[in-house]
Amino acid sequence: MLRYLFYRLLWMVPTLIIISIVTFIIIQLPPGDFLTTMMNEMRSQGEGMQGQHLDYLRQLYGLDQPVYIQYFHWAWGLLQGDLGWSFDYDRPVTQVIGDRFLMTGILAFATVIVTWVIAFPIGIYSATHQYSWTDHSLTLLGFLGLATPNFLLALVLQYYANLWFGSSVGGLVDPSLVDAPMSWAKFVSVLEHLWIPVLIIGTSGTAAMIRRLRANLLDELRKPYVVTARAKGLSNWTVLVRYPLRMSLNPFIADIGNLLPEIISGGALVAVVLSLPTNGPILVRALQAQDMYLAGSMLMLEAILVVIGVLVSDILLAILDPRIRFGGNSR
Repeated sequence: MLRYLFYRLLWMVPTLIIISIVTFIIIQLPPGDFLTTMMNEMRSQGEGMQGQHLDYLRQLYGLDQPVYIQYFHWAWGLLQGDLGWSFDYDRPVTQVIGDRFLMTGILAFATVIVTWVIAFPIGIYSATHQYSWTDHSLTLLGFLGLATPNFLLALVLQYYANLWFGSSVGGLVDPSLVDAPMSWAKFVSVLEHLWIPVLIIGTSGTAAMIRRLRANLLDELRKPYVVTARAKGLSNWTVLVRYPLRMSLNPFIADIGNLLPEIISGGALVAVVLSLPTNGPILVRALQAQDMYLAGSMLMLEAILVVIGVLVSDILLAILDPRIRFGGNSR
């Protein structure tokens, strides 16, 4: 176990280095930079920027340096905990994403909990009542959930909320408390507004989890050890809970690597549509404005969470499923 952890942690270093290089290259691929984008926006508004001032800003932000020097400057800052400077917000990246990190974490955590609470009983019921009318109905709803994009569902809810009730379903807090520090009143307001984005973001994830749990549980229920357990006189519930259900939980544990990055992105497209104060819209805006340090740092944070999440899920899978071993086929 300790040897496995050592090797996995050792391999995380070159993995993150390669990811950082690829991330920085991709961000640099579009022509121009942040200042070019800003200058084009000013020209479209009838304003201009003098060449000397533009050169000064390039030196100030380090955009006049070669790409590899910009990368090493950014990477060295990451190692020291400095995520860089946001050109668009004119603030350190840590301050930009730190203001919304709590809201993003609350939204991601609530979505995961609601997804699991809904998917568990429905998936178990569908597997144990295969081909019943209820199973067919739940299967239809699951396919609809998988086929409907989350941002489209958000747009539909926005439209009908305005049409029927004359109000908006956007935001995570009452407008009067947006800029206020976290307090009990603001926390209660967040809980009151939280259920709509949670249901929208969690729709496709819940539907996918139901289908996967149902398929895995059906596969386990057909195996010989289940038939043997029933032949020994064990009740259906005992047979279901002790082994098949436990083996079918692998997808839930394996998804930890995908759930942790949601703390950073927080359902970016849905957040844009619903005007949620999370980090998702900031990432989209940073990519559009070519705010390379902000976008690169957020993508690196997501990559770090993915690597950590995969490691945690692998360890939990080995604990949960006795068929999985750290050493593979080695004895």
